[in-house]
Amino acid sequence: MSVSERRASYRESLRQEILDAARELFVVEGYDATSVRRIAVKAGCSAGILYHYFEDKAAIMAQLVRETFGRLNSRLTEVREDPAPPLDRLRRALRTYIDFGLDHPHHYGVLFTKPILPDSKIMEVFHTEGNQCFGCLQTLTGFTIASGALRPELTDAAEVAQALWVSIHGLVSAMTLAKGFPFVERSRLVERQVDILIAGVRR
Repeated sequence: MSVSERRASYRESLRQEILDAARELFVVEGYDATSVRRIAVKAGCSAGILYHYFEDKAAIMAQLVRETFGRLNSRLTEVREDPAPPLDRLRRALRTYIDFGLDHPHHYGVLFTKPILPDSKIMEVFHTEGNQCFGCLQTLTGFTIASGALRPELTDAAEVAQALWVSIHGLVSAMTLAKGFPFVERSRLVERQVDILIAGVRR
């Protein structure tokens, strides 16, 4: 490996360490309570070096949100492109979303760790990568409506997709945050939730 390649590898490694440190701090301590200096200390660098990689704390959060949506969108796109019947794909998409949130609580938690100002860098990511994720779910809902598999009065794909998303997001949030609640075994609860949602919309 050449000197320039080693330097590039080091820079990328440090950038990722900054992101990993920030993700954990944002989820555990809260976005507002976390300072750039605190992130730098946890990442093992100075605040000055951190600013070579990110303009400010909001830029760090925006990148974390972008990466999280990217991972989730990749999984949902895979489900959307599958040739299985639309209702089966919709069910899998709901399960995929839930499993992603539960398997990656820090990644998922960072999406909803603070109220988002409408003109912020973070909201810009929600309007782009975030809309792509929801777009996958809405597209699958539209396919399922067009196939005739849903109740005849359910004709608005956006409305149905939003109702489904609110439900699965609520499950992920509850299972992630309500640590002391005596939840039944995870896979049982997730399957029951998805069963109830599909039964509520199918013809």
